[in-house]
Amino acid sequence: MDSTGTNETRSRLRIAAMADVHYARQPQASLVPLFDQLEQEADVMLLCGDLTHHGLVEEALALTKDLAHVPVPVIAVLGNHDHHSDQQDEIRRVLTDSRVHVLDGDAIEIKGVGFAGVKGFIGGFGRWTLEPWGETQLRQLVRDAVEESLRLESALARLHARTRVAILHYAPIGDTVRGEPAEIQPFLGSSRLEEPLNRFQVAAAFHGHAHHGSLEGRTSAGVPVYNVSMPLLKRTFPDRPPYRVVEVDVLQPAPAPLTDGAS
Repeated sequence: MDSTGTNETRSRLRIAAMADVHYARQPQASLVPLFDQLEQEADVMLLCGDLTHHGLVEEALALTKDLAHVPVPVIAVLGNHDHHSDQQDEIRRVLTDSRVHVLDGDAIEIKGVGFAGVKGFIGGFGRWTLEPWGETQLRQLVRDAVEESLRLESALARLHARTRVAILHYAPIGDTVRGEPAEIQPFLGSSRLEEPLNRFQVAAAFHGHAHHGSLEGRTSAGVPVYNVSMPLLKRTFPDRPPYRVVEVDVLQPAPAPLTDGAS
């Protein structure tokens, strides 16, 4: 048994997360020096959407050249910018071919931790969450938001790992979009994404999109949520690399004791 009296072993996994890198066709500052130091700080890297600026395949190709220098596994979800030119399927293929694990209602386990990811969608938070009432277009918008929540729930349910982490682009709570103009906050996420986080007691959730939001908050059940938008991290921590490192417990059953006579 461990110190808590339970039959499980504990270790820690270091997660480096960032979002909104917005790779464009024109030359920009390379992230290679940043990626080169990741091995000393993290065991896995998360990219929480808006990987490209105009949603173009050539932008994704430029990103993958730099991602080739990342020394740890990379898991990503796409964002709204990655959908802008209707090339999201090709962008996903380019990233997957470069050994990035792109999640879109999918799940993966790495080093004892389960990761589930969706893009998410808009709709507002709390008592101001948009309801399916009115015009066809409005009802469709709400259905799309509900569908993203259900896909996140399904991905989390497929994980066998005791420790689960959620990767999103849109925010699941209002706390991490505070700082943005009130008028646009409903377009930055949806409380419908919060319920799966609570139900499956995820260890942490990461998102981007809110460039002027707040660094972190918690769901109604206490799940920590981190806004890892690169512009926000650069502005808040100008002397640090623009990613957030968070450690989570890795919970695994302890090995069964050897019985008498076992060799």
